[in-house]
Amino acid sequence: MGVRTYVVTGSASGIGAATATRLRDAGHRVIGVDLHDADVIADIATPEGRTALVDGVRAAASSSHLDAVLACAGISSGDPVTVSVNYFGTVATLDGLRPLLAKSEHPRAATISSIALEQPLDHAIVEACLDGDEARALAIAEGKGVLVYGSTKRALARWVRRCAATAEWAGAGIALNAVAPGVVLTPMTAPLLDDPTWRGIVDEAVPMPLGGYAQPEEIAAVLDFLTSVDNAKMTGQVIFVDGGADATLRYDDIWPR
Repeated sequence: MGVRTYVVTGSASGIGAATATRLRDAGHRVIGVDLHDADVIADIATPEGRTALVDGVRAAASSSHLDAVLACAGISSGDPVTVSVNYFGTVATLDGLRPLLAKSEHPRAATISSIALEQPLDHAIVEACLDGDEARALAIAEGKGVLVYGSTKRALARWVRRCAATAEWAGAGIALNAVAPGVVLTPMTAPLLDDPTWRGIVDEAVPMPLGGYAQPEEIAAVLDFLTSVDNAKMTGQVIFVDGGADATLRYDDIWPR
């Protein structure tokens, strides 16, 4: 199908960097977005940064459309700002660039949830996110620590499921999906895995019998397919790319319910 134009957020490191590299190596055009070392510099934790992202991508695209958006930017922290980045910043990215996607012949979008969406959560954070109430979600997240990250990723997965089949997405021909990785060897996970105590906790919470921890390139390969022309019918899915962790933890259950 020739060269496609992709936007990759979080392109300076981790899964985003691996995805951008894979797409560029395949000959596609990639507009990287991050806090630094990117084509578009934007902080999606803030409303101003989200506007800067959309405006910057429009200018960088120098065309009337985008073929795919991969919203990979995210943080793992107990700080309430995780709510602003992982949920509200990601949703603003996808919604803000959707009009450009709708002009493509084969538009695709994907984002990153997490195996953590099945870990202990704060459902009040999830519901505030899905209600679009960022101030309430931030207030609830204050002091919730380890519950914040998984709650944002659960909310994002539910948003994908809720939106994918609507007129704005499927009706416009845009496939919208998410991947839910297990433990991926990135700068974000390095502090946990470098600590023997935390590494043991992580291994117990996220057992990965197929090959152990993932490399960012392995997640990038799935994101590549989801946003390719070949993905003509898969939408609204949360794909576990977790080395068998979800099947180990919930072998008698199927997500989503």
